[in-house]
Amino acid sequence: MRTNQPKTIYLSEYRVPDFLVDHVDLRFELFEDGARVHSTLSVRRNPEATGPAEQLELNGDSLTLESVHLDGRELQAGQFEDRGELLLVPSVPDAFELQVVTWIEPQNNTRLEGLYKSSGMFCTQCEAEGFRCITYFPDRPDVMSRYRTRIEADKASYPILLSNGNDVERGDLDGGRHFVTWEDPFPKPSYLFALVAGDLVEKKDRFTTMSGRDIDLRIYVEPRNATKTGHAMDSLKRAMRWDEEVYGREYDLDIFMIVAVDDFNMGAMENKGLNIFNSSCVLASPESETDMAFQRIEAIVAHEYFHNWSGNRVTCRDWFQLSLKEGFTVFRDSRFSADMGSPTVKRIEDATLLRTAQFAEDAGPMAHPVRPASYMEISNFYTLTIYEKGAEVVRMIHTLLGPDLFRKGSDLYFQRHDGQAVTTDDFVRAMEDASGRDLGQFRLWYEQAGTPVLTVEDDYDEAGQVYRLTVRQSIPDTPGQTGKKPQHIPFALGLLDQDGNDLPLALAGEEAPGGSTRVLELTDEEHVFEFTGIDSRPVPSLLRDFSAPVRVNYPWSRDQLMFLMSHDSDGFNRWDAGQRLAVDVIRELSGHADASVDDRLVQACRTLLNDQDADQALVAKMLQLPSEAYLIELSDGADVQIIHHARERVLKALATALRDDLLACYRRQQPAEHYQVTPEDVASRSLRNMALAWLLHIGDEQARELALEQFHSATNMTDQSGALRALVNSPFGDDRSRTLDAFYQQWHQDPQVVEQWFSIQAASPVSGDLAAVRRLLEHEAFDWKNPNKIRCVVGAFAGQNLAHFHEQDGSGYQFLADTIRRLDDSNPQIAARLCAPLTRWRKFAHVYSEGMRKALESVREKDGLSRDVYEIVHKSLAD
Repeated sequence: MRTNQPKTIYLSEYRVPDFLVDHVDLRFELFEDGARVHSTLSVRRNPEATGPAEQLELNGDSLTLESVHLDGRELQAGQFEDRGELLLVPSVPDAFELQVVTWIEPQNNTRLEGLYKSSGMFCTQCEAEGFRCITYFPDRPDVMSRYRTRIEADKASYPILLSNGNDVERGDLDGGRHFVTWEDPFPKPSYLFALVAGDLVEKKDRFTTMSGRDIDLRIYVEPRNATKTGHAMDSLKRAMRWDEEVYGREYDLDIFMIVAVDDFNMGAMENKGLNIFNSSCVLASPESETDMAFQRIEAIVAHEYFHNWSGNRVTCRDWFQLSLKEGFTVFRDSRFSADMGSPTVKRIEDATLLRTAQFAEDAGPMAHPVRPASYMEISNFYTLTIYEKGAEVVRMIHTLLGPDLFRKGSDLYFQRHDGQAVTTDDFVRAMEDASGRDLGQFRLWYEQAGTPVLTVEDDYDEAGQVYRLTVRQSIPDTPGQTGKKPQHIPFALGLLDQDGNDLPLALAGEEAPGGSTRVLELTDEEHVFEFTGIDSRPVPSLLRDFSAPVRVNYPWSRDQLMFLMSHDSDGFNRWDAGQRLAVDVIRELSGHADASVDDRLVQACRTLLNDQDADQALVAKMLQLPSEAYLIELSDGADVQIIHHARERVLKALATALRDDLLACYRRQQPAEHYQVTPEDVASRSLRNMALAWLLHIGDEQARELALEQFHSATNMTDQSGALRALVNSPFGDDRSRTLDAFYQQWHQDPQVVEQWFSIQAASPVSGDLAAVRRLLEHEAFDWKNPNKIRCVVGAFAGQNLAHFHEQDGSGYQFLADTIRRLDDSNPQIAARLCAPLTRWRKFAHVYSEGMRKALESVREKDGLSRDVYEIVHKSLAD
């Protein structure tokens, strides 16, 4: 078993492996009471290792060692040492073959790492360090090997046997058993190994690559999900075509497989040629999944497929370089999603996640650079900083270089490092070499934690027709990092004249204007930019398209924000102006109980609701009020209840003033005859359900009837769950209970829909109090072993239902702490991720922070605390 004593691992201490494994031959004997794993490793000394190493060290975790053979000779006691987490073999030759046989118990593996069973199916999750739970191995990403895998199992129970690569041999065995052998021709690290064995339905399709090769596409699901694979398959083919057209990357094997698994700690895993997905991230039908689920599935399928090159063919040297593959691939899937839908809406969604959650991470006790300098438990560093901020760093390189030079750089990167395990420096160097740009200072984005703050001041010289901008950057201190250096920041902006038109922008000394949007490059603590030929004072549109993951402080007036909402040609900044206006109004009500809602916000929303010529997808986003989580993130000493009630007052005032406009909007957005996930149809359903939710929020009787009718007549899950959510969050208690019961009876046999049902209740600020959440945990459909169920109840309550979670008596905090302690024994990864709502206790007013701190302390006091939870709790409580 793994030890609970944490050890800090440092990037500065990295050294190349002493031994390399050229080939791995695996044979799995799968039984109901366990699995026997025969591993044959072709090992040689690493010529790049520093200093001779006489002893071979292999990682292991929760393994029962049965035998060890060195070059065919069985080793006896005293000729090797089994320490549980390490297998030590002294005095090995320069090249040799090591055979190890281990016994494991997948049926008892609640951690869901390595080989485990889910709904009677064998499956694996080896990233980051799960392969050591299968057999002894140098389990690190810079040991890349070719794998041949033979799987043996009962044919009736497990007719489908899958692993990486191509199917090269199969046959029957005695006793009703059978085998399949898979061979992967490409070297890969152990974290990309995969195995699946089960009674599954196979859905097949084909894809013809740009060079004319036919690729066999397969999706494997349980029989009950056989009708839910079409969207994922179509998404896969779109992703394959897009990667060829945009990056020139063609798929390399003869077969590409996806398997849906109910019990999975993550969203999906990019194992070479055999992607394993959380069922919620691959299964979809219009009747049972929402628009958001369809879009999420398309993005995740694309993400995992794109990893074939940005993560598999070129992988990370060590786990400190995790963003090398994840940041780059999130950038790629984000651009793909933008091309498949609305680029502006996609940018708004990405920025919302960053500003609400990643900025909070940057300001919390677990703040770390995109390339961390140290960690105790690598599972804790699958964070928004690694993924989302890492993607923004790649996006900034794309902005600075332009699309053509960026493509040239990515081509060079893939060509130069194919089949290698490399670093973020290697990625940036390829971009430098291809473009001729010096990105030395830009590398600080990988090294420094925290969110830069840009403070902008301006003045206008009417006589000289000069508009002057002064921009200062600063980066707050974070744990272990102070006195940070200025970073290289692409700062996109535009200037609007009095009629709302973009002005052509010419900097002082330029002979001609350089376009209406300029990307200024900030490299010093302070810059002064002078724009000439400006004949009246403009309204600045700053950080267009969210050109960098930074905060911008500028004193826009409410009239200026209204002006930008109406006229800015940059869709992102139109939305951002509306968010800033709403934040300002909500903050005013937070500080003044007798204040009324500014009529300018009402008029702005009315204009949006009735503007049928505008991009309706953008309108739907602009009508969403800032979330409570974002308002808390903008506050110091946040008082959750005051923020919640102020936002509620604004929402109710808007819904009351706009009742007729909302009803008219609802009636205009009639359901399409056939369900499609187009930007237009998604926007229409979003507006329709937003209008319904606002009207139900104020207890409108006519809206109540419309909601009940929509709930019972809906032909797609977006509209049915939209009506259900609106009723659950309304004052109509009897309707709430009846529709919840009806929904469950209709969908109780579909686990993914039941997860929606759980989440709607746990996240409800009206009815989702702690007592209701405890009742959900006792429901027949809840399963403590299933991470999705835990996320949909406990995660939704603590992460979304902020008013009830942050009750001032601290009951919500202690409930979460008790849940973490319980899960720490069975699934430390999920337990650790549930810690996040408690970690920023210093952010809140004293009446909340004391309860949060005490809850964390109660977790810290648990005997045998896992490394996963230990690291987060101790860093959160550190002085």
